[in-house]
Amino acid sequence: MSIDRRLFLAGTAAAGLAGTAGTAFAQARPTLRFSAVFSEQDIRAEMVKRFAEAIKNDVTLQPYYGGTLFRQGTELVAMQRNNLEMGNIAPQDVSNQIPAWSIVTSAYLFKDADHLKRVFASDVGRELKTMAEEKLNIRILGPTYFGARHVGLKPKTRINTPADLAGVKLRMPGGDAWQFLGQSLGANPTPMAYGEVYTGLQSGAVDGQDNPLPNVQNMKFYEVMSQIVLTSHLVGFDLLCVTNRAWNAMNATQQAAFQKAADAAIDWSTAEHVKREAELVEFFKKQGLEVYAPDLAAFRAFAQKKYLESHLARAWVPGMLEKINAI
Repeated sequence: MSIDRRLFLAGTAAAGLAGTAGTAFAQARPTLRFSAVFSEQDIRAEMVKRFAEAIKNDVTLQPYYGGTLFRQGTELVAMQRNNLEMGNIAPQDVSNQIPAWSIVTSAYLFKDADHLKRVFASDVGRELKTMAEEKLNIRILGPTYFGARHVGLKPKTRINTPADLAGVKLRMPGGDAWQFLGQSLGANPTPMAYGEVYTGLQSGAVDGQDNPLPNVQNMKFYEVMSQIVLTSHLVGFDLLCVTNRAWNAMNATQQAAFQKAADAAIDWSTAEHVKREAELVEFFKKQGLEVYAPDLAAFRAFAQKKYLESHLARAWVPGMLEKINAI
């Protein structure tokens, strides 16, 4: 065997991506790269550390935070091409390729974090996961809740109904699902990368942003805002995913341990986010921001009407909305 041949085999075994299913895991502990847009200070970064610790006997997890390995919105394609083994994927990115998934990106669908978990553990969740596995080359380990999304604004104009957001430049991530979410609130959605939001608010390029309260604190958006409108328009979550290729390289025992570790880490993160949300309302008030709830019934009615009349709803699996509401 040549030196080059030996080096090639050693490198691919370390990456865990060469040979037949199970071979890499049997021969050497593979390294799985994980990419996320959230910062290392985020609660979910601690979730990843806990997950990595639980699986360290079988897998070395190599995390990259803040979009440093793959920028926001490109992680899913990287996984599909086997250029990345694990990622925290936005459901909106999934819906860009599987239109039926847009149902879980719609406003006022999930009631809270517990409802989100129960839906993904149900037959509906299994159907959604199977779609992703068969069409996108990913296995969804679970939804990573990161808080209800609220509108934060730099202008001091009080917001009570969607009509009050008319003309407001509300930063939303790129992609049809995200942009439509902004429209469903009555705002003028403006695509902008997550890492540019602070300067966008500061400069006036956008009037506001929508994020869960922990994100607003982590990214210090509150420093360049005057108010937070508690619209609670979306139960914010991403999807902890691994490629089919990496998953299938494990044996059944390793897969069970991998999933168990993911479940425990996700449950811990969810509990921390729920606790943190309650604390942050008071924190932001102490920072001088006005924090209040608008007419939620008006927002809910406006958003749901927009979705049901949209092209997005035509792609939803018949009866799935009713099943989700019944869970």
